[in-house]
Amino acid sequence: MSSSVRTTLRRGALGAALAAAAVLTAAGAASAHVTVHPDSYAKGATDGALTFRVPDESDTASTTKVQLFLPTDHPLLGVVVSPHDGWTAEVTTSKLKTPVKTDDGTITDAVSEITWTGGKITPGQYEDFDVAFGELPDDTGELTFKTLQTYSDGKVVRWIEADEQGGEEAENPAPVVKLTAASDESEETPAPAVAADSDSASESASDSTARGLGAAGLGVGVLGLAAAVFAVVRTRSTGRTD
Repeated sequence: MSSSVRTTLRRGALGAALAAAAVLTAAGAASAHVTVHPDSYAKGATDGALTFRVPDESDTASTTKVQLFLPTDHPLLGVVVSPHDGWTAEVTTSKLKTPVKTDDGTITDAVSEITWTGGKITPGQYEDFDVAFGELPDDTGELTFKTLQTYSDGKVVRWIEADEQGGEEAENPAPVVKLTAASDESEETPAPAVAADSDSASESASDSTARGLGAAGLGVGVLGLAAAVFAVVRTRSTGRTD
């Protein structure tokens, strides 16, 4: 292959890589909004955590305040905030319109807002804010966490919109956690039986293999004995002839 052809191929590969990077960068910029991770949980899940990722989309201003609003119609119980370097979290609780009955008693109030201040997210950077919970509700299919993001220049971005019908994403969507049906334990019980069957099958296969090897060994022994007898007979016959 000539050097000119190799140069052309390298330039083509470089151009393709740059084009792909440009597409990924554009896609990342288009989807750079406040998100929650994981974005799905089992209904009624206990002792878990949610991470809210807040990117700074401004070219010149830093994010200086983040306000997270938790749903109170389907409240999260036992909410606590993880310490975050440089940030101070203010937690607000509210009375519930409908108290929640639990094994430990009736819950009449829950965390409705968490506000982080004092820190700074510079342009092109992001911060993760962790929120732990004791129990998620089991009477809804999703939880919406409306969020306000305040910049150092006074601009406030309201991440409060729901996705439009037809699957189109809203311009400023609110973080949403989908709640899925808890797994049915009865469907998981056959697993040990399958393992037992597998063990039985392995033992059966081992027994069959052992029997096969034993039969083969017996066959070899019979053939050896027959050969020995034949050799003796032939030797005696040869002796008589001589």
